[in-house]
Amino acid sequence: MSSKERSSKKYSIDSTDYMIGQDNVQKWGIDVHQPVFGISAGLVVLFIIVVLLSDTSVAKATLDGLKWDIINSFDALFLWAGNFFVVFCIALFFSPYAKIRLGGKNAKPEYSRASWFAMLFAAGMGIGLMFWSVAEPAAYMTGWYKTPLGVEAFTPEAAKLAMGATMYHWGLHPWAIYAVVALSLAFFTFNKGLPLSIRSVFYPLLGDKVWGWPGHIIDILAVLATLFGLATSLGLGAQQAASGIHHVFGVENGLALQIMVIVVVTLLAVVSVLRGMDGGVKLLSNINMLIAIALLVFVFAVSFSTSLPNIATTLSSYIENIIPLSNPHGRPDEAWFQGWTVFYWAWWVSWSPFVGMFIARVSKGRTIREFLAGVLFVPTFVTLIWMSVFGGIALDQIIEKVGVLGQEGLTEVPLAMFQAFDQLPAGQLLSVIAVLLVMVFFITSSDSGSLVIDSITAGGKIDTPMAQRAFWASSEGAVAALLLWVGGTEAIQALQAGAISTGLPFTIILLLMCVSLVMGLRTEEH
Repeated sequence: MSSKERSSKKYSIDSTDYMIGQDNVQKWGIDVHQPVFGISAGLVVLFIIVVLLSDTSVAKATLDGLKWDIINSFDALFLWAGNFFVVFCIALFFSPYAKIRLGGKNAKPEYSRASWFAMLFAAGMGIGLMFWSVAEPAAYMTGWYKTPLGVEAFTPEAAKLAMGATMYHWGLHPWAIYAVVALSLAFFTFNKGLPLSIRSVFYPLLGDKVWGWPGHIIDILAVLATLFGLATSLGLGAQQAASGIHHVFGVENGLALQIMVIVVVTLLAVVSVLRGMDGGVKLLSNINMLIAIALLVFVFAVSFSTSLPNIATTLSSYIENIIPLSNPHGRPDEAWFQGWTVFYWAWWVSWSPFVGMFIARVSKGRTIREFLAGVLFVPTFVTLIWMSVFGGIALDQIIEKVGVLGQEGLTEVPLAMFQAFDQLPAGQLLSVIAVLLVMVFFITSSDSGSLVIDSITAGGKIDTPMAQRAFWASSEGAVAALLLWVGGTEAIQALQAGAISTGLPFTIILLLMCVSLVMGLRTEEH
């Protein structure tokens, strides 16, 4: 056997040889990986108990203090890591490794391109795009919380940079973070025969130690990062859905309504997750995309004179400012990038185990080049259109002093999209559709996240008992509700604290993941 042949088999392990499932407990209707499930579930339950028993002001102060300690100490790490992931993915796209097919040269995709894209997009961005597409450009334009690169608010320069900075946060960087995790998992699972678990990616670095405590710790961190990242999104989604319900139907918007939204959506997510990938997640993702496309097309049509030129403006501003926004040193806007960019990068990182594993599960049969095009470039293009259209109507109303945004500026972040819709034809109908879309995005994020966490805590198994799936879906909702409760009127800060705290350690894991992936790809070089 040649050295290349020996190298190609180095990480190819038959599942009967390692059997991390040997540590699984299979009784009382459950099938869980003993250390990972027990410790992860225990920490989550402990967090819930501690928060419930603590004074809310103390819990809030603790979370906020932890958030700012991390930001002040590691802001540069977050930004440079995000830059590295983008460069890494682009380099892979143009490398010889891009010809490798996930699952082997004869593997065929299990889903059409349309369904594949719908699922990865709904899981990766859904609620966030609805929440921030109007509010974020409006915030930057008006200086609601500082301005990017220190530009003066309410100026033409602020309007242009508002779109470029928004696109920066939702473009190549987040999708590169997702792509690193998704590609690593897909490669080691489908090409090397390892279980669909975060620990598997580190086999080239750790060898058989990945089946021991080093692997347990990696998977536990992945579970916690995923759960708190999802809780952040679910909390934001609950705020926006409740604001929309209040705006359209006049129901009093308060913590009770927001938690009620979480309860209802969590119950629906449990139903969806019990139906599995095709009967639940895939179906809802396709519905999501149809509703989202219809909403986008209508808003684009009624704001054509603003939206069309704004696409070019957003793209040019994104290209022009991506390097200045990516450099953490010597910035005139330290408070802005610490409050916005660092939070976003931590949020994306905390979502990456969930989104990455989910994308990996549905990406078998794609070449690495096709995979990166679908996960990195296509979503960035769609996000460019989405942000340009919805952000464009917000800026236009502010400039022309139309409606609440134009007269009062950004008053309530969750309400911003509905305030903008009020000035469009069929505004009430658009708001109803937006509430529905937020709810469905809400459900798809929760159920797909539950499937992923369940897989990690079951040692990489895909088909697990229903009780386990229901447990994790319920846990996500409970943590989201608690963070809203602790945060009170400043719930966004509490949600941010949860994402940033779990995003930091997983950023280090992602950097090591890139090294391990290259080591694995080199065994396929021949």
